[in-house]
This record gives sequence, C-alpha cells and structure tokens, in this order.
Amino acid sequence: MKQLKFSAAIPVAVSMLFSVLSCNSGNDKKTEDATTTTADTTVAKVMEPPPASKPGNVLIIQHKVANFDKWKVAYESHDSIRRSYGLANYILGRGLTDPNMVVIMLKMADADKAKELTASAEMKERMKTGGVTSVPTFTYLDVVMNDSTPIAQTARLMMTHKVKDWDAWKKEFDSHKQVRMDAGLMDRGLGYAIGDNHSVGIVFAVTDMKKAEAFLKSPDLKDKMAKAGVEGPPTAFFYNIVKKY
Repeated sequence: MKQLKFSAAIPVAVSMLFSVLSCNSGNDKKTEDATTTTADTTVAKVMEPPPASKPGNVLIIQHKVANFDKWKVAYESHDSIRRSYGLANYILGRGLTDPNMVVIMLKMADADKAKELTASAEMKERMKTGGVTSVPTFTYLDVVMNDSTPIAQTARLMMTHKVKDWDAWKKEFDSHKQVRMDAGLMDRGLGYAIGDNHSVGIVFAVTDMKKAEAFLKSPDLKDKMAKAGVEGPPTAFFYNIVKKY
C-alpha cells in the first residue's frame, strides 16, 4: 500500500515541477524582452544624429593700407572695441597681386550692432590713424556653408556677384562642384548679403592657381553663370591667409 501511494504521488510532483518551470520560463522571456527593448531604445538614442547647426554670420571688410605691419598692430590693439559690438576676429588676409590690399573676416553676433560700429566716426578715425588709404567696403554675410576643416592651402579666391534667384542659382552651383575642383578650386564658404539673397559671396581654396585663373576666363564658366542666372560681371579677389584667430 505504501508503494502504491508513492507511485501515485509522482505525477502530481511532476505536474507541479512543470508548472513552476513554465512560470519561470515566462518570467525569463519577459525579462529578456524588457532587456531587448531597453537595449534597442538605447541604441536608437545613440544612433540619432544631432540637429544641424547654422554657420555663424560674418562681417567682411576690405581696404588698402599704407604699411601692412604697422596697420596690423593698430588693428589688433582695438580688439576689445570690436568685441563690445559682438565681433570676433576670424581671418586676416592680404591680396596676392597687391599685398597692401587687406581682407578681414569677423564672426558677427548681431548685424545691426556691427553696422552701428562701421558707421561710427570713431571707427573711421581709427582706420585713418592706422594707415587705411582707401574707402573700405563692408559686407554683412548670412553664411549658408562654412567648411572649417583644416587644409594646407592658404591661397583663397573670393567672388561676389548678383543672381536673379538664389534657389535656382544654388541648384546650378551645387551641380558643378566637381568642375570647380578640376579647375583648382575647393568650396570653403558660401552666403548672401543679410536681407538680400540676390547678392552672393563665395570663398574658394585655391589648389592650382594656373587652373583657377584659366577657369575664371573660360567661356565654360560664363555659360554656367548665365545658365544659373548671374547678373552682371562678378568680382574676383585672390588673397593669402596670413592669420587665423
């Protein structure tokens, strides 16, 4: 009788064991699913790209000086004044044809404040004292692209021109990037005058001066500009970067 009772208890015990295992298996699966979900969510957050930020706008000043070295000392001595108007030194260059022709690029926090400074009698007097010998030009540029990747080339070409329609021109410009590279020009900066996207400014790094100069005179470039809606002759200024701040 005792043996019979023991045999009868076996199915019950086995049943209970399977029940426990079954419950644990379900819990393990839930735990695994939860871990997977957490991991997937974490991966998704890590892989999500950061939002693109717009390049900072710049003020471009061009003028001629009597003596570059003396002018540079005077210019840099007034850095605190420029900063008080939201301007920070960025690039200083000298013309390749005329080394007394200067181009200054400043990072600009507020175009209105910058215009207030450039229109002031005090700045005109400081320029005169520093040896500026020509009427300066001021360009307040809304920057669309600025490639600040370090490169060995310091020679630059800055071009400005008018366009009928910014979007139409930009589409044509983007489609000819390889043509420019083959002509010794590498896109570095692009923008338009603040409040006027018909006035375009472009900066190229010059990787081959002979090719670049030939390209500027080529009928091919004239045709491309006409197709893109460029109005009037462009201005071109070759310069060399002498200092990056």
